[in-house]
Amino acid sequence: MRCKHYFASIIVSLSLSFLFINNLYAKGIADPAEGWNHLWYELMVDIIIIGVIFAVLTLYLLLRYRRKQPDEEGQGPELSPLAALGWALIPTFIFLADDIFLGAKNFELWNKYRNIPENAYAINLESAMWSWEFNYPEGIKATNELRVPAGEPIMLKMTSRDVVHNLFIPEYKVKWEIRPGTMDTIWFYPKKTGEYVMTCVEFCGVLHSSMHGKVIVMQKDEFSKWIETEKNKIK
Repeated sequence: MRCKHYFASIIVSLSLSFLFINNLYAKGIADPAEGWNHLWYELMVDIIIIGVIFAVLTLYLLLRYRRKQPDEEGQGPELSPLAALGWALIPTFIFLADDIFLGAKNFELWNKYRNIPENAYAINLESAMWSWEFNYPEGIKATNELRVPAGEPIMLKMTSRDVVHNLFIPEYKVKWEIRPGTMDTIWFYPKKTGEYVMTCVEFCGVLHSSMHGKVIVMQKDEFSKWIETEKNKIK
């Protein structure tokens, strides 16, 4: 009896800890990247909690019904058909419930991700074998370098000049297939200055591996100066 009470206490404690930590962590999603990070965190916590519970249960059953003598066969209790069905279905429902919950959170985040902020700074992106060409609203063009201001949502309006490409910026958790003849949009929210990788993750020809570039996040005043400098070069 003590083992059963101890096992039940472990389950209750782990469940309450999970709920407490989860609620603390889920206070607001500032941008899509943080949303995907939070969803990954929930996935890892769920796997750990469920894994620990099932590992403890398995260990308990192995120890409780193990054989005690070399010539003895370990024997568990005889289960009624209803009990056997319960042991089979309850774990299945636990896994399914967790999968459905995470799937619903994924769809919820996806819908938010597709709602582009009205004040997003829009830049046109034309992909081609094997480079990225960015066209700014001020008439500036840049190749393989996307300069953006920090603290401002950025929208990319994307099309392809030739074949299917796929833009991936790991830092901001954005990835989208770019097809010829169509215009697709994605957005991200750079908050810290720095340089980040962008690359094509869909095979697009013999130089596919060299189709990469940089996202350069600048302070707003530095970005404005860069815009003015590049505009003067056009004149």
